[in-house]
Amino acid sequence: MKLAVVLPCYNEEEILEESAGKLRSVMQKLILSGKIDADSRICFVDDGSSDGTWDIIETLHRRYPEICGIKLSRNFGHQNALLAGLFSVDADAVITIDADLQDDISVIDTMIDKYREGFKVVYGVKKSRRADSRFKRVTAEAFYRFMIFMGVKIIYNHADFRLISKEVLEHLKDFNEVNLFLRGIIPLIGFPATTVEYDLKEREKGRSKFTLRKIIGFALNGITSFSVFPLRLITYIGFLIFVATLFMTGWAFWVKYCTDDAVPGWASTVLPIYFIGGIEVLALGIIGEYIGKIYMETKSRPRFIIEKKVE
Repeated sequence: MKLAVVLPCYNEEEILEESAGKLRSVMQKLILSGKIDADSRICFVDDGSSDGTWDIIETLHRRYPEICGIKLSRNFGHQNALLAGLFSVDADAVITIDADLQDDISVIDTMIDKYREGFKVVYGVKKSRRADSRFKRVTAEAFYRFMIFMGVKIIYNHADFRLISKEVLEHLKDFNEVNLFLRGIIPLIGFPATTVEYDLKEREKGRSKFTLRKIIGFALNGITSFSVFPLRLITYIGFLIFVATLFMTGWAFWVKYCTDDAVPGWASTVLPIYFIGGIEVLALGIIGEYIGKIYMETKSRPRFIIEKKVE
């Protein structure tokens, strides 16, 4: 089989050469064992980096012909950079992985074995996140639980380390949405799939580009792209408000006629204003989020633009 490994990069000059060396070593072993074709490739996708990432990719390509590169015209985001790489390579199967190689590349061998057994998608699932900081571990696990609670079909503790067969990749091209969330799209395609577990490694150089703001934005994108539960939640909240209003009315009557603590006009004026006002703002925010998604989809802007390639 011909294999391609796609790595999105954004300001990864500190670790790029080291990552390329480790991946080349794994690929050479797989070629020598006869598991993959000698024409297999490693493809780095520069997602509009502002440092020397692209210069390093070009240098690596000149040094090692199995390494190729794609330079996007600007920063389109991690998911779009992944898609650019997936749609640009020609292989029987493609593995996607982040350039920092915190995901364990030693399980690539197992992924290929699973592919040979007939699985069209092999998800890399983190068995342990001890290498992450406590903050990142807690927020990441909360992210997956919340997504599942919201009804999004997602693999728990799976990021973007996966093997995809050429057949699945062809069907992925039929998904034209601008708001990309590949962790939700890939399971929707179907076909036989399995998982391999691994321990997350510590990042050796550089720093993670995923801030709390980006994690929250990523979660919102995933939820609003794959679930209408937030919209349905507005209906549930409306019903709860109705029930709460009945109780509040009963409480107001009790205070007025059974105690001497009643403040004339306070309960009937202040409480409904705060309560209903807050719910209205929340409802408008949720609806606005979905309208924004529709707006972006109808514009049908390119998901990525390739400025340059080295093959």
